[in-house]
Amino acid sequence: MANSALEILGLLLTLIGLIGAAASTGMPMWRVTAFIGENIIVFETRYEGLWMNCFRQADIRMQCKVYDSLLALPPDLQAARGLMCCALALGGLGLLISLVGMQCTSCIQNNDRAKRMVLIIAGSMIIMACICVLIPVSWTGHVIIRDFYNPLLIDAQRRELGEALYIGWVASAFLMAGGCMFTCCNIQSDGKGSERYIYSRNSDYIAYPPQPLQPQQLVMLPQPQPQYYPQAQPVLSRHPSTVHSYHSRHPSVRSGVAYL
Repeated sequence: MANSALEILGLLLTLIGLIGAAASTGMPMWRVTAFIGENIIVFETRYEGLWMNCFRQADIRMQCKVYDSLLALPPDLQAARGLMCCALALGGLGLLISLVGMQCTSCIQNNDRAKRMVLIIAGSMIIMACICVLIPVSWTGHVIIRDFYNPLLIDAQRRELGEALYIGWVASAFLMAGGCMFTCCNIQSDGKGSERYIYSRNSDYIAYPPQPLQPQQLVMLPQPQPQYYPQAQPVLSRHPSTVHSYHSRHPSVRSGVAYL
């Protein structure tokens, strides 16, 4: 029951992270114009995204233009495009696979091990999607911060971190949490389930009937007699012998054995 609740929570976290990753991919607010220096009155704001550039004039309207050529883009922007698309594909596929292996679904019946393996695979794909989101977002943020403190650039060329980068970081955190819930919980339950022993019905076990106990046989042991006593024949008796041994004041051990 606890695993079912964790699986549903992981599904919700993955869904939120996937929506955030899709929003970050489509938003043009990756790079925003930095208003620094002596420019106090601002009439135009420029946004740079993965797919287009946008301009906003005096908070009235926004005009966007899609990039004309892919090869003319910088390397970090090209890599960010590919990684974000891979993240969306891995996250969506992992989300669909996790629906197959959840306990609240009946796609796989009477096979808990197969369900756990499906959820582990789905969790691994979601974690890979998280990494694919985290790399371009962090790379772009590093480039923006490096150029901002570059003394060779003028103020008009400096950029700030946009809203899409923050959404990407939050989305990667949600994807990581969802993927870890799918993976870690099922690995732990798989380890616990391996300690169980299952006995098949077609085993070679044979029930043997109880055997009657055999009566013990009495053993006659000759008792050593001192030289000054006459030779006596060994006698069977169920009473403890009163004859003392030659070297001890206590009753003889052999007499006790004969009594048994």
